[in-house]
Amino acid sequence: MTIKYKNINLYFTDEGKGEAVVLLHGFLENSTMWTNLVPEISKNHRVVTIDLLGHGQTDSIGYIHTMEMMAEAVKAVLEHLQIEQAKFVGHSMGGYVALAYAENFTSDVTGLCLMNSTAQEDSDERKLNRDRAIKAVKQNHRAFVSMSVANLFAPENRETLKQAINFVKEEALQTPLQGIVAALEGMKTRKDRTRFFNALPINKMLIVGRKDPVLEYNTTVSHVEHSNVKIVEFPDGHMSHIENTKELTYNILHFIEN
Repeated sequence: MTIKYKNINLYFTDEGKGEAVVLLHGFLENSTMWTNLVPEISKNHRVVTIDLLGHGQTDSIGYIHTMEMMAEAVKAVLEHLQIEQAKFVGHSMGGYVALAYAENFTSDVTGLCLMNSTAQEDSDERKLNRDRAIKAVKQNHRAFVSMSVANLFAPENRETLKQAINFVKEEALQTPLQGIVAALEGMKTRKDRTRFFNALPINKMLIVGRKDPVLEYNTTVSHVEHSNVKIVEFPDGHMSHIENTKELTYNILHFIEN
């Protein structure tokens, strides 16, 4: 389904009945990443997935998509569906968007799970890497996407999960250049929301991969150690929904039902 939002098509899915759960995908992903999870959650809950700006079947609205802009697009979908409150699960960039949403519309959020994500802002080194990524994708879109996707998985999984990785690559290749650059610019300039996340008086969970090539495990965990954030760790990389499907599903269902 789509709605018109700022003169673009904004795509979403809406399945099941009950308490609302919003699933937000990561960079170079789209709502198809939740294919395994939606049928499980929708047995007892209403599940909404959204293609964020410049991803999937949602168009771009500019050359920078800040996390706040993406959060406002999410708000437009939920208002269209007349959903006043929901629990949020955000993968990677989707976690950044969920945090921006929670800060701007705090009373709307009853639970927040950061899945292979963080409340921290980009380090100076990471910002430089974003700039390098922008140059690389402009030079060779296909090579950038192919390399970026492979690098999300733990090294030992890149061969055993080859078929799944190829599917992720094909989906990622549908992300247009403008959408990729706008998201990279938006992630690079996002604010640090660590204190905000730690202080939020709601059910919170952080899912981390021990061998995540994107988010260093110890650094990610250290920022929530002395808070009421529940930490769930898996032994693999950044793509827990593929690398640790069964365990992830169990933990997210448990998080939603608490």
